Amino acid sequence: MPSAPAALRKPRSLALELVDALGDRIRDGTLAAGDKLPTEAEIMGEFGVSRTVVREAISKLQASGLVQTRHGIGTFVVGLGDAAPFRVSPEQLATLRDVIALLELRIGIETEAAGLAALRRTEQNLIYMRSAVQAFERAIEQGRDAVGPDFQFHLEIARATQNPHFADIMASLGSSIIPRARLDAPADRSEERRQYLQGVNREHQSILDAIAAQDAESARAAMRTHLANSRERRRRAAGE
Repeated sequence: MPSAPAALRKPRSLALELVDALGDRIRDGTLAAGDKLPTEAEIMGEFGVSRTVVREAISKLQASGLVQTRHGIGTFVVGLGDAAPFRVSPEQLATLRDVIALLELRIGIETEAAGLAALRRTEQNLIYMRSAVQAFERAIEQGRDAVGPDFQFHLEIARATQNPHFADIMASLGSSIIPRARLDAPADRSEERRQYLQGVNREHQSILDAIAAQDAESARAAMRTHLANSRERRRRAAGE
């Protein structure tokens, strides 16, 4: 079922949603250290929330060390904060070997995340995951690389564990965890790439089906297969 309109949801839940949205922008680099946050009025307009909600969200971001308010000037991003101490820098993803190493880490983390998500997911979690799968399909149809919805799908699974540490780790890594975000195929192989992306999204759908069915072991197996397939594709590429 669709999410409730903003006016019908509690201010506290709205504030937490806003913390997640702004925190994601900071962690994925959309809002970098030193950047000034939009004004209260701009945030209210974009997210459709009250000034009280905005101020509560900003207060939580300050408490986590993500932002700092300078009175009379504005609120600025100061870094990734205490909520996301683990990070893989771009320099650590410069080669195929680096990407394969990160995929090995992801297999460990995300396989268990998928199992927990199957046990704990809410209907709203499923809505967000389905939305990411649909956005991935639209990106394929439009000839785009689908990195954004690919990352979003994995992030939504981490959130569905209801364990904030999984979500924090995924958010701190950002979309650079998607291998093709750094190592992509030549443009003249567009049909091959389209078929590859369709296969990736079928794997996503298998993971989603298992999570929706609350089948933890199948969800773990589907996630492990998905990430292991990606690892093997990169290994083959490294040997070519």
